[in-house]
Amino acid sequence: MTEEKEIEEMMERVRKLELKARRLVRESFSGEYLSSFRGQGLDFDDFREYQHGDEVRFIDWNVTARMNEPFVRRFREERELSVIVAVDVSGSADFGSSHLSKRELSAEIAAILGFSALQNGDKVGLLIFAGEPVIFIPAAKGTRHLLRMIREVLMAKPVKRDTSIEAACNFLTRSLKRKALIFMISDFHAEVLDKPLGKLARKHELVALRVNDPLEEQLPKAGRVVLVDPETGFETLVNTGNANLRMAYKKLMTRQAEGVASIFKKHGIDTATLATDRDTIPGLHQLLKRRGRRRK
Repeated sequence: MTEEKEIEEMMERVRKLELKARRLVRESFSGEYLSSFRGQGLDFDDFREYQHGDEVRFIDWNVTARMNEPFVRRFREERELSVIVAVDVSGSADFGSSHLSKRELSAEIAAILGFSALQNGDKVGLLIFAGEPVIFIPAAKGTRHLLRMIREVLMAKPVKRDTSIEAACNFLTRSLKRKALIFMISDFHAEVLDKPLGKLARKHELVALRVNDPLEEQLPKAGRVVLVDPETGFETLVNTGNANLRMAYKKLMTRQAEGVASIFKKHGIDTATLATDRDTIPGLHQLLKRRGRRRK
């Protein structure tokens, strides 16, 4: 395939992804994004009488008790929220047994989050990483800016194809001077997670979106197959017809997922697991509903 043909096909994928993401945001997502992430960085201005439609959480009960009628706190215009989408494009991200690879799923998630943020008036930036940070695009506004981000996620070709969550967290901790909302999209198949994620979560608001593929959870019964590690190139012959081996593999992957989940819980990191063979929106909905309930 010629380079021009490859670019043309890539741009067609970006355009289709833009249309899909815009539709999903318009139809079912932007309201929950607003309720989950609005009101960060509000500056108090004054009190005014409660009006129908005001949010109950802004009622000031001390003033209400003194005046014998409800008063709400009024705020100055919200400061812009910087949203950073950090996407893992390591070798394992290109795996997919369904209609999407994990990288394509990550690009779809990034597009949905990006258009939601832009609709909310927020700036959006991007970090692409694998064994090291690959590309960093500072937060900005605009559709062209966001489409460039999506294109970079789909086209990035890292030199180091392993996964270093540590390198990504260290880069963001050093580079972001003001508190930001960070969506980290990865399968989190990395050796060092606990300390770097904890350090980043203490400085910024961190949301972990774990992408996986059904074949990573359970091996199919397919006889003897050669498995290749996409990050190291290591090959091994495996007899998937062996029930004990399939069971051991399933237990290993379950323990790995539970270990990652315990790290997220330890550091108070909101999380959702999204799969290549399922619709993205329900998992994101559940995440934002949980956040919305807590904010109320």
